[in-house]
Amino acid sequence: MMKSAIKLATLAMFSMVLIASPPSIPAFAAGGGGDPPSATPPPPDNRSGPKSSSKAKKKATKQSSADDAAFRQGYRAAHATIYERQDYADAIAQLKALGRDDNADVANLIGYSYRKLGDYKLSQTWYERALKADPKHVLTWQYYGLWQIEQGNRDQASYHLTRIAAICGTGCEEYRSLAAALEKPPGTGLVY
Repeated sequence: MMKSAIKLATLAMFSMVLIASPPSIPAFAAGGGGDPPSATPPPPDNRSGPKSSSKAKKKATKQSSADDAAFRQGYRAAHATIYERQDYADAIAQLKALGRDDNADVANLIGYSYRKLGDYKLSQTWYERALKADPKHVLTWQYYGLWQIEQGNRDQASYHLTRIAAICGTGCEEYRSLAAALEKPPGTGLVY
């Protein structure tokens, strides 16, 4: 009886660890509070749907591969425009031209670019669109948290920090970046 209870408890704990642990998927647009990321691959494309015939599948695969390649190339170019050239207006145009506004990575970078341009209303709209597309998009929680700090909403930024902790823990770069920003005294005039 005791062995069965121990086995059951061990199995339950193991299951909880698997459920509670964050997935080990790289952040595609990690930026660490505005610092340019080194090499960031584009986000995956999840637009391909089921096809009925094998001929349609082959055609869809060829088309999808071409679309994916074009998307990745366009995303990389926009990413470089933001983090290497700091040309946020051009980056917004590049990202919108991808036609993937419902992609959390794309929407987040559009929001980030609007924030850097000082258009906080549009920035907020795009951050919320990114979170609607992916409620666990940790980089959006970080950037939106920095937006909250810039707006003087430290309580909201703290909430964003707790969301990040729930997604990737307190050791991830996004958590550390937002936590460091929150540690700075209010009213310092720093823009992140």
